[in-house]
Amino acid sequence: MESKKKIKKRWGDRKDGRLLRDIDSMHLIVPMLYPNRCDNEAFISETIDLTNLNAWLAAKNPTEDGFPYKLFHVIVSAVLKTITLRPLMNRFIANKNLYERNWVSAAFTVKKEFSDKGGEALAILYADGDDTVDTVRTKIRDQVRSCRSDKADASTGAMDALQKFPRWIVKSFVALMRVLDRHGKVPQSLIASDPYYASALLSNLGSIKLKAGYHHLTNWGTTSFFCVIGEKKMRPVFDENGNAEMRETVTLGLTVDERIADGYYFSKSVRLLKKLLENPELLEQPFSTEVEY
Repeated sequence: MESKKKIKKRWGDRKDGRLLRDIDSMHLIVPMLYPNRCDNEAFISETIDLTNLNAWLAAKNPTEDGFPYKLFHVIVSAVLKTITLRPLMNRFIANKNLYERNWVSAAFTVKKEFSDKGGEALAILYADGDDTVDTVRTKIRDQVRSCRSDKADASTGAMDALQKFPRWIVKSFVALMRVLDRHGKVPQSLIASDPYYASALLSNLGSIKLKAGYHHLTNWGTTSFFCVIGEKKMRPVFDENGNAEMRETVTLGLTVDERIADGYYFSKSVRLLKKLLENPELLEQPFSTEVEY
């Protein structure tokens, strides 16, 4: 189910991204001045009115008994469509260079069991311009079923195997992996389901009754966009005349690497994301379909 476009590699390209050569001086120099992703985080909080989305879910789900459409499916789809239509959101910086990712992907963790001792599995899905919320829901269903089986995902399996060695060997191996990570050379077998190599990483804290908040980026991997989904809550929503009405809402905490684009581009991207979530019928169209916002 992976949708990865074939890109002809040139000198300087990575297996997961194309080196951007025709860029302005700021995007050339800033990654050299500020090489660490965690030092360049920008946090954005956005509240979404769920009135239309709840109505859309109610209309879609009467015939979906086994795996109904959920808020999470819509948010993942909206994030993927936003990245598809706003490609600068799919850039990343590695080894002080700016790259454009070769594909659009979203990653998340799946709780195998809702208990203190329940383990987690890593999931990642790929999308292209032909995908819709319907195909994304199917991909998420398959990922969740796979993650909740007894079989470990590729990245977790690699970590479990490494755990059996003495600590000094583990540290030496990880140090080597960090060097390979910087140059885009980590074996795919080790990071096949690593969420920190996705276009966007999502965390559904609302499913465990927590509020949305800030989540840091990491200097490992390539992810430049993090979306935290908070708990649904009734809040006053104001119209253009200042009149308030209590409606169900959800807050998203978005963290981005500020080096990949400018504030104006981020602002328009968040505006598009909000438009898609408050008008989910737009997600029934292919992700490549343009949206007025």
